Amino acid sequence: MQAATNDIEEIFLPELIAKEIRLFLKREDALHPVISGNKYRKLFYNIAFAKKKEYTELLTFGGAFSNHILATAGAGFEFGFKTVGVIRGEELGVDLEKTLLNNDTLRRAKDYGMQFEFISRSDYKEKSSQSFLLTLKEKYPNAYILPEGGTNEKAIKGCEEILNEHTEDFEFICCAVGTGGTISGIINSSSKHQQVFGFPALKGDFLEKEIKGNKVNKNNWEIIPDYHFGGYAKISEELITFNNNFFKTSGVLLDPIYTGKMFYGIVDMVKKDKFAKGTKILAIHTGGLQGISGMNSVLAKRNMPLLIDRNI
Repeated sequence: MQAATNDIEEIFLPELIAKEIRLFLKREDALHPVISGNKYRKLFYNIAFAKKKEYTELLTFGGAFSNHILATAGAGFEFGFKTVGVIRGEELGVDLEKTLLNNDTLRRAKDYGMQFEFISRSDYKEKSSQSFLLTLKEKYPNAYILPEGGTNEKAIKGCEEILNEHTEDFEFICCAVGTGGTISGIINSSSKHQQVFGFPALKGDFLEKEIKGNKVNKNNWEIIPDYHFGGYAKISEELITFNNNFFKTSGVLLDPIYTGKMFYGIVDMVKKDKFAKGTKILAIHTGGLQGISGMNSVLAKRNMPLLIDRNI
């Protein structure tokens, strides 16, 4: 695996122009067609380690629409590992053909050869317990086990490479936050003159503890908690409209779970004069575009407007 991209482009929106703010986008989503964005960064050193230690399988955890599940399946296919996905929701395995018919994420993961273990939500809560992991190791003795979301020390090391000499000329670095691994790497590799803003996709105040637990090496970061839209996988017509207008104006698709909420937050902060005139902001596009189709399935059932998708 080779992880290198300096694909940085400026985004021009009326709100930015009016406030004389310059916003740039680092296109981590362009790293790989399947293992894109922060998932590529998180898997980079884990794949290298698994190969060195001669593991033959990758095993990990996730929900039915998980970016990490699909990325792991794609990585396994590309680099010669069998893959196992422990999926939250035992009901999904009752009629697998029906599940795959209605779930593009799992269907594509299966196409890449992933084997599924569907478990109950109560069992899934025990996924990090020693007894649960021991059972998995006994069943899959040749598997290298990756945590949900892929965050571990090797993942953070990979995410440290998101920033480089081409990102030095920015005062603010903005990143969507899920498990806290990506932003931890960004904090570690940021410069002292830079401020790192994290935009959570989830409700709750646990992220600061998680990030500090990753032993980040700077204090130049802040979690912006106001733009989660009700929590993980929650969405509103306002966010749908924003994402679609963003694409029509910039030509860049945003995923509705992470980057869409981050950019909505950045633009709202610009409108509220949270940044001084002339400020240069770098936002990290962490990928996740495969999640658009799954969200559109949910929106269609609710008779809500749909998100623009690259496949439409």
